Amino acid sequence: MKMDTQQAKAGLRLKIRSALKNLSPEKRVLESEKLCENLRQQRFFQNAVSILFFASLPDEPDLWPLLNETLATQKMAALPCFDADSQTYLTRRVTDVHVEILSGRFGIREPATTCVAIPLEELDLVLVPGVAFDANGYRLGRGKGFYDRLLENFTGTKIGIAFDEQIVDAVPAEKNDVAMDFVLTPTRYLAKAS
Repeated sequence: MKMDTQQAKAGLRLKIRSALKNLSPEKRVLESEKLCENLRQQRFFQNAVSILFFASLPDEPDLWPLLNETLATQKMAALPCFDADSQTYLTRRVTDVHVEILSGRFGIREPATTCVAIPLEELDLVLVPGVAFDANGYRLGRGKGFYDRLLENFTGTKIGIAFDEQIVDAVPAEKNDVAMDFVLTPTRYLAKAS
């Protein structure tokens, strides 16, 4: 059974990655801008005092402009930072993306280790990338389980961030997969079924 789920996840990753390759660079920029605007309009974002952003990979929505806007406010912003000792992601506060951001272990932008570590439970809102999401909040990641481990005990609000092309009918889920509370795209707001 586990092998069937793993095979289903691998097949879905290939399908979504293929669909994302068809997005032109211009459309990615436009859809990322729409997604940032959609996020700005959401009450959960407006009310959040502390937010974990992510640094996007080339095939993910780019929220970096929104991170910069957030840093100009009284809100606290953080980013994941890979910890080689524990082989997990930690969260670190960011105050200046021009000074504190480096290329991390997987070529992903992340805070320098000199940035203050923030316990995840001190954050109100976590914005989560993924390969695919469904309407029940299930997320298909890249296959290493980093976000699932990061979020397994998080009690704040978890928002999946995706392009519309990343929304599927059902994501094959296992017991250790952490579901999102909501999924947000440039045009949709999907609330997890209760």
